[in-house]
Amino acid sequence: MLYFIEVVLPLAVSKTFTYQVSEAEFHYIQIGMRVAVPFGKTKIYTALVLDKTNTPPQLYEAKEIHQILDEKPVVNLHQIEHWKWIASYYMCSLGEVFRSALPSGYILESETIISARENAELDSDDLKDDEYLILEALKSQSSITVQEVIKILGKKTVFPIINRLLAKGALVLQEEISEQYKPKLVRYIRLQEEFLQQERLAELLEMLSKAKKQRELVLHYFQLQAREKAPISVKKLIETSGSSAAVVKSLVDKTIFEEYYIVQDRVTFDKDDDSQFTLSEAQQVAFESIQENFKSFDVNLLHGVTASGKTEIYIKLLEQYIKEGKQVLFLLPEIALTTQLVQRLTAYFGNEVAVFHSKYTNNERIEVWNQVLENSQKAKVVIGVRSALFLPFSNLGCIIVDEEHEQTFKQHDPAPRYHARDAAIVLAKQHGAKVVLGSATPSLETYYNVQSNKYSLTELKVRYGNVVLPEIQLVDLKDKYFRKKMSGHFSDELLEEITETLSKGEQVILFQNRRGFSPYVECMTCGHVPHCPSCDVSLTYYKFKNQLRCHYCGHSIANPTHCHSCQSVDVTSKGFGTEQIEMELKTLFPEKNIGRMDQDTTRGKFGFEKIIDSFKNREIDVLVGTQMLAKGLDFDNVTLVGILNADNLLNQPNFRAYERAYQMMMQVSGRAGRSEKKGKVVIQTYNPYHNTIQQVLGNDYAGMYKEQIYERQNFKYPPFFRLVKLTMKHRDFDKLKEGSMWLYNVLSQNLDMPVLGPEEPAINRIRNEYIRTIMVKIPVQQHLGNTKKNIAKVLMSFEAVPQYRSIKVKVDVDVY
Repeated sequence: MLYFIEVVLPLAVSKTFTYQVSEAEFHYIQIGMRVAVPFGKTKIYTALVLDKTNTPPQLYEAKEIHQILDEKPVVNLHQIEHWKWIASYYMCSLGEVFRSALPSGYILESETIISARENAELDSDDLKDDEYLILEALKSQSSITVQEVIKILGKKTVFPIINRLLAKGALVLQEEISEQYKPKLVRYIRLQEEFLQQERLAELLEMLSKAKKQRELVLHYFQLQAREKAPISVKKLIETSGSSAAVVKSLVDKTIFEEYYIVQDRVTFDKDDDSQFTLSEAQQVAFESIQENFKSFDVNLLHGVTASGKTEIYIKLLEQYIKEGKQVLFLLPEIALTTQLVQRLTAYFGNEVAVFHSKYTNNERIEVWNQVLENSQKAKVVIGVRSALFLPFSNLGCIIVDEEHEQTFKQHDPAPRYHARDAAIVLAKQHGAKVVLGSATPSLETYYNVQSNKYSLTELKVRYGNVVLPEIQLVDLKDKYFRKKMSGHFSDELLEEITETLSKGEQVILFQNRRGFSPYVECMTCGHVPHCPSCDVSLTYYKFKNQLRCHYCGHSIANPTHCHSCQSVDVTSKGFGTEQIEMELKTLFPEKNIGRMDQDTTRGKFGFEKIIDSFKNREIDVLVGTQMLAKGLDFDNVTLVGILNADNLLNQPNFRAYERAYQMMMQVSGRAGRSEKKGKVVIQTYNPYHNTIQQVLGNDYAGMYKEQIYERQNFKYPPFFRLVKLTMKHRDFDKLKEGSMWLYNVLSQNLDMPVLGPEEPAINRIRNEYIRTIMVKIPVQQHLGNTKKNIAKVLMSFEAVPQYRSIKVKVDVDVY
C-alpha cells in the first residue's frame, strides 16, 4: 500500500502538491507539521502538511519527501481554515498566505553545498582562473557554499563557472537544509553536590585558602544563594562579586562548580503593582454596554471621542477573558503605537503579555509563536500589528481592533492583500470569539454596518476625567500670505501659540504628512524637475544628507548645484516636509529641543521607543511628525497641536480623501489637552470654508458620515459596491497597453457590472515597469464568490495567451 501527504509550498503557485512517504512516516506525520520536500530540479523547500491520503496524484509521479522538520505541528487546524478563507477571499494562492503567516525563521530553503569530486583528474592548464580559484579553495576546506564562491571570485554571476566545473567532473553539488531558530541558552552555575555536606565544605575552603579570588567567589556564591533562593547565572555571579570569567572557569576545571544551561525567553516583562485603576462612571457604562451587546452581537463598535479612556475599557475586558482562561488578540495599526500600549499592559498584566511585529527578530517572533501555540501563560494577551492575526491561537476569546479606521490595516504588497480588521472578524467567528472595534472616527463601512444592524454600538462621548475637548482654530493661509504675516511656513497666530505654550513649560506637536525637506527641486529658468530614472516620480530633497531620493525604489543622487537641463544655477526647492519644518523651528526657537518622528528617524528596532520616551520624559519640547503621530499616542503635557497644511490631506485622488482627511485631523487634534490642561488645535488651510474642515471644527462625525455615504451611493463605491482592482505591470509600454485592453474587453463581456479602465495611475512607472489598472465594481447584492470565479477564469485565459504571459497581474480585493 502506498502512502501520500498533501502539502503547500511557500510559493505563488495556486495548487497543492502530493509527496510519497513511508508507512512509518505516514503514521508519525500530523497535519500542521513542516516537512522538507524537493521541488524543481535541485531545490528543497519547507512545506506544510495539509492532508494525508492513500490516493496517488493523477497527473505526475509523486516524489519522496527529504525530511520531517518538526516533532509536533507548528500550525493548527483553525489557522489552516483561516488561511484558506484569506486565499479564497483575497484571490491569492495558499502558498502566499503560508509564506506571509509563518515567521521567516520557520520557512527554510536549501543551500547548495559545493565539494570537490574525489579522484577527479584535471590538468591545471585546462582550467580558467575563476575555476582554479574555486578548486584551490576546496583544497583548504571540504565544502563551500555559493555565497562563499561569490566572495572568492568577487562576482555575482557564478553559476556558469560552477556548471563548467561540473561538466569537467571536478565538483559534486548537494542541497542541505538546516533549522535557523536556536533557543536562547543562559549559562548557570551550581556547587558540586559533594561540597554541600558540612565537613566537605570546610575542606573546600581550606583547599582554596591560597587561591584568594576563588575563595571569595565561592563565599559570594553562598551569600547570593541564601538571598535569591533561585538558580544563579554565571553573568549575575560575576557582576555582583566583581570577579572575572577566568576565576569561574578555574573553579569549573577543579570540579568545584558545575555548569548547566537553562532555556530563557528573549523578551520578558515585569508587572507594576501600582498600575491598578477604577473605571470612571462613563467608562463603566460603556463597559457594561459592550458586555450586554455581546449577548446579541459578535462585533461591537466602541465609538469614543479621543482621550475618552478606551484603553482602560479594553484592559478590563482583557482581564475578564484571561480569568476565563482565554487568549486575547490586541491589534494595532502601527508599530509606533505598540510602545506605549505594551508599557501600559505589561504594567497591569506582567509577563502574560506577548508582542509580535516585524521590528522583533526572527528568534523572538518564533518564541512568541511557540508560546501562543502551547497556550502558554506568557501569551494570554498578544499585542501586534496586522501580521499577529496569523498566530496559532487555539483558545481565542476576544479580538480588539484599536483605531479600526486606519488604512495601515490593509496589506498592499506582497500578497495576500488582506484587510486585518475584516480578516480578524472572520477569525473570531471561527473561534466563536467576540470582536471590539475601537475608534474616535470609525470608518464609513463599519458605521454603515452599525446602521444596518450587523454590529452593535457603544458610545463614549466624554473625555476621561471630564477633560474638555480641545479648542480648534482655523488660520486662512491665503489671507496670511497676502498680509505678509508668515514666517517660513508658520502663520503669526501659530507662532504666538507655540511661544506661549513653550513659555508655560508645555509641549507642542506639529503635523505635516510629508517627509524629507521638499517634495521636489525645480529650475527657475527652464522649469526642469529631476525625476527618478526608474520611476515616473520626482525625487524628494533631503537637506541633512544633501541628496535627492526616490521614495519608491530608493534611487538617490547628490543635490544638483545646477540644472541638468539648461545648466542654470537658479535651482530651488518647492513644497515642504518634516525635515524643513524641523530646521525652521530650530532657527525660530534655538534654545528649545526639537524632535522629528517619521519613517526616516524610526528605522532601528528601538527607533519609536527612543523618540516616544524622550517626548514623554519632556526632553523634547516640539515634536514634528507625519501620520505616525496622529493615532493613539498619549502625552499628558501636550496642549498645542498644529496642522501645517490641511489641504494636502483633502486634495488626494482617492474616493476616501475627505473621510481620511476628517479622520486624520480629528485624530491629530485628539493628541492635545489629554489631562487637566486645556488643549488647542491650530489648522492652517487655504480653504477654511471647506465642508470637511467645518465638520472637524464642529466635531460633526454624523454630518461627515451622511455627506460621504450619499456620495458613495451615487458614485458606486463601498459599502454599496465591492471593489476588485487589477494592476498590470510590464517593461514594454506597447505590450502592456495591448494586453490591458484585451483583459478589459474580456472582463466587460463576461461581467454584468461596471468595469473601469484600463487606466494609467498618477505614477505610471515604478522600477522601470509601466503600470495600468482596471477596477471592477461589484454590487453588494451580486454573488461575490461567483464574480471572483469569473474574474479568475478570465485571468487564466489571459495567462494562456503566449504574448501576454510576461505581463504581471496583481489582484487587490477591497481596495481600502
